[in-house]
Amino acid sequence: MTFRKAEWPRRLRSQEWFGGTSRDHIYHRSWMKNQGLPADLFDGRPVIGICNTWSELTPCNAHLRDLAQRVKHGIYEAGGLPLEFPVFSTGESALRPTAMMYRNLAAMDVEEALRANPLDGVVLLVGCDKTTPALLMGAASVDIPAIAVSGGPMLNGWFRGERVGSGTALWQMSEAIKAGAMTREDFLDAEQAMSRSPGSCNTMGTASTMASMAEALGMALSGNAAIPAVDSRRRVMAHMSGRRIVDMVKDDLKPSDILTREAFENAIRANGAIGGSTNAVIHLLALAGRIGIDLTLDDWDRLGRDIPTIVDLMPSGRFLMEEFFYAGGLPVVIRALGEAGLLHKDALTVSGASVWDEVKDVRNWNEDVIRPVGQALTPHGGIAVLKGNLAPKGAVLKPSAASPHLMRHRGRAVVFEDIDDYKAKIADEALDIDENSIMVLKNCGPKGYPGMAEVGNMGLPPKVLRKGITDMIRISDARMSGTAYGTVILHTSPEAAIGGPLAIVRDGDMIEVDVPARRLHLDLPETEIEARLKAWHPNMPVPESGYARLFHTHVQGADTGADFDFLKGQRGKAVPRDSH
Repeated sequence: MTFRKAEWPRRLRSQEWFGGTSRDHIYHRSWMKNQGLPADLFDGRPVIGICNTWSELTPCNAHLRDLAQRVKHGIYEAGGLPLEFPVFSTGESALRPTAMMYRNLAAMDVEEALRANPLDGVVLLVGCDKTTPALLMGAASVDIPAIAVSGGPMLNGWFRGERVGSGTALWQMSEAIKAGAMTREDFLDAEQAMSRSPGSCNTMGTASTMASMAEALGMALSGNAAIPAVDSRRRVMAHMSGRRIVDMVKDDLKPSDILTREAFENAIRANGAIGGSTNAVIHLLALAGRIGIDLTLDDWDRLGRDIPTIVDLMPSGRFLMEEFFYAGGLPVVIRALGEAGLLHKDALTVSGASVWDEVKDVRNWNEDVIRPVGQALTPHGGIAVLKGNLAPKGAVLKPSAASPHLMRHRGRAVVFEDIDDYKAKIADEALDIDENSIMVLKNCGPKGYPGMAEVGNMGLPPKVLRKGITDMIRISDARMSGTAYGTVILHTSPEAAIGGPLAIVRDGDMIEVDVPARRLHLDLPETEIEARLKAWHPNMPVPESGYARLFHTHVQGADTGADFDFLKGQRGKAVPRDSH
């Protein structure tokens, strides 16, 4: 793709606020000057917003204040005026009922802040996983020049000589306790090792996956995804992004120029190659909806089906993000895709160059971490999309994190009506369940939980764990953490709370899973399924007011990205009418 740069100089959007001598222009400038800003900063130079998701309640993003200062340095150097502002910060580690419930709220916050303020471009400071899609979604809806800067992953965790992957180790150790293989005291000793520096998860969880997606889409500078949070090169990345956004404004290089269908196809393939999180599915579907790209679950399955997973990182593999960075990071993966004929090489990036120009000369410095295609972790990575009478609109599974022997399986359903029902029953020794059963969790989708929490990777029952069994098939309309693993079927659509077939599954029903055939089947006569669905009635309370009511009323299904129905498409950067 050849990008045609806009003529420069030209009158910028911010000059509608600052560029004149009327009462309104003076009003806007004079109030800004109470911060000690010199008059010549309003002379027509680009005004760049720094959209900061810093929050001490979002520990993955708690270091972003420093990065914002580095961005400012770059903007000033390039001749722009940086103006930092906060937006709602969605942190997965503490926010209840789930950060996913507030992704759309954060995206609305970003969109309206960008449209209502005198900004010509924006730097999106992101970290914990929902902040990345939320800010990209908001920026795409407004379509002013935008560039993403990730906060970066934590350093490797180490406990008693072993790597500790944030999140992944938590799930492993929790299961080990239930199996009697680890003491509570050892678990507590390991706690500090899981998070020993600023940054987001050090595994290929959703945060690092979405940082990789921003880079693969072309919305971040090449190399952005993997630099550790505490590495000085993370500050350099922020500084250079500040410089770059000023030139993007001058060139009028917008998200709609970058977020093409080819860019999304590159990102889907990159997700398969890195063993990325299933959460990337729901976020990229939502982002595509904002930019007007008709992306579907079928695209995810078609594009990712034969992509080899070549990054050997937890939760699918052995290593952590620190090693991924030292090996060369995402640029090495993108180059491998290009060499295999699996990349749209002309796709444009925020640098103004094509994605191939950015990666064609990079080297792989550690083939244990980023494997050659012929030695892939799994030859068929990507995201598998299963369909059938149990998931007419689809469900997803991550093959690289699943057990090969469970890829074809027929088992008896053990049903949990919601997450509280699961918690009440799972440790009961009288629960009629064994390793051949299929665990089914209902009412945890977008409307059901509400917000579609990361509870799909249900822990196994202790009596099964004590046999040495570490995996069983689990099916739900929930999500799971990108740091989790196992043969977990997620995002089952339509969800149970609105009467999807998942709602009528009962204990003892037989379910057939055939991942190679992409089939998810409830083994009941069609007449029985129809009778159960006809007798079904909603049993989940509907919120009466506030954001929860807005969410419940307008959220769409996981199969289209769980965005709000009224936020699809772009609304543009129109200058609001002055109220003074």
